[in-house]
Amino acid sequence: MKLEIRSRLYSMATAILTPVVLIRLLMRGVKTKAYLQRWHERFGWFKNPKLKKTIWVHAVSVGEVNAAIPLIKALMEQYQNHDFVLTTITPTGSDRVQQIFGDQVFHVYLPYDLPGAVKRFLRKTKPDLAVIMETEIWPNLFRFCKKRGIPIVVANARLSEVSMKGYRWVESLAAKAFNNTRYVAAQTMTDAKRMIQLGCEPERIFVIGSLKFDIIIEEEILKKGRDIRSHYPENRLIWIAASTHLEDEIEILDAYAVLKQRHPDLMLVIVPRHPERFQSTTQACRNKGFQTQLRSEDGLSDIDTDVFVVDTMGELLEFYASSDIAFVGGSLADIGGHNVLEAAVFSLPVLVGPNTHNFEEITQLLNDCGGSFLVHDANDIIRSMDSLIADRVVRIRMGQSAYNLVNEHKGTVQKTMMMIDTIMNHKQLPDTVQHNNYPEKLLKSTNKSE
Repeated sequence: MKLEIRSRLYSMATAILTPVVLIRLLMRGVKTKAYLQRWHERFGWFKNPKLKKTIWVHAVSVGEVNAAIPLIKALMEQYQNHDFVLTTITPTGSDRVQQIFGDQVFHVYLPYDLPGAVKRFLRKTKPDLAVIMETEIWPNLFRFCKKRGIPIVVANARLSEVSMKGYRWVESLAAKAFNNTRYVAAQTMTDAKRMIQLGCEPERIFVIGSLKFDIIIEEEILKKGRDIRSHYPENRLIWIAASTHLEDEIEILDAYAVLKQRHPDLMLVIVPRHPERFQSTTQACRNKGFQTQLRSEDGLSDIDTDVFVVDTMGELLEFYASSDIAFVGGSLADIGGHNVLEAAVFSLPVLVGPNTHNFEEITQLLNDCGGSFLVHDANDIIRSMDSLIADRVVRIRMGQSAYNLVNEHKGTVQKTMMMIDTIMNHKQLPDTVQHNNYPEKLLKSTNKSE
């Protein structure tokens, strides 16, 4: 009864806060017009696609969509008699879905966690299976999936310390949401332990690794990378600062001002994380006195360009493929870091800041294998870049270590597909994803009082 009351209070609070969320969307829409569009989808109002048998995958934004791509393609191959529904929350995630899958899938924004909106969404999409990526735990959504008999798999599940604290105010509802799932495919033992502390039943959790290691790089991306690279002379060294935020760029540009004086052939490519920052990033580069060009205006940069801003969406991988050294953003900014494996798969030595709680163990693995340098500020960046620029052998060795790390940890898509197969075909889990991958001492010792 208490849980039912809490569910009602949660739904009331969500309804009360909806205008605040809409105001925030409106404010974001001032810079990014896409946030002003398709609001009706966020309340479950969209034209009925009249689908019969569907598999629904939710990935909140670009990073989660990229991580889900290998799994979605495997699902499409295995379950060809199903239609696919993909939901995102951000316009950039929506753009990525359209870019990769086009009309192969039905895409809408995920509805707000309001009972009416959730019911409308589920009634129109009719999923036989819900695959929720990473940390998108919505009490009403999961509750109504359970009521409709829709099995949920939380794929690539992670729970950072920051996210765990965020769930504390609805801890019992979050625990109930977790326990409305069929399986939780956790990335790491640390993630699993935090989920158990939050109230997830241990028997639902399987530690199978990160889908991000199964990243697929199409030949088309490699070709585009080679084409970009061929535009520049061999002595041109390209340093990419990827998925950057304001605080990242302050340190990067300060470091580059020194590095450019020491290494005139060094060019900086900046790929801001959010499109609403394209203009401010460009202006910051020009204010520093750098000769700056834009992808949207110039295609590729001239020979005397200092900084090239990629102010387009969906081209990060192509520019990784054309670069020599990478910095991965969100890690000097207090964002929690972005996916370092997208750089590692291209055999790039990686610079990354200390704020990486979103990718804590993956970033540590990359550092431990010798594929990255930890940097805290512009001075650290200068020291690390000096050593990488001066020694091509070091760049190659670090890049190879990073690439080997990715290859050594592949296989999570296959294990996730095995879990899904047990649901779709009413089977038992094979031994390869049974709890022999999940130490018994953790199951016995972990409890909410820890």
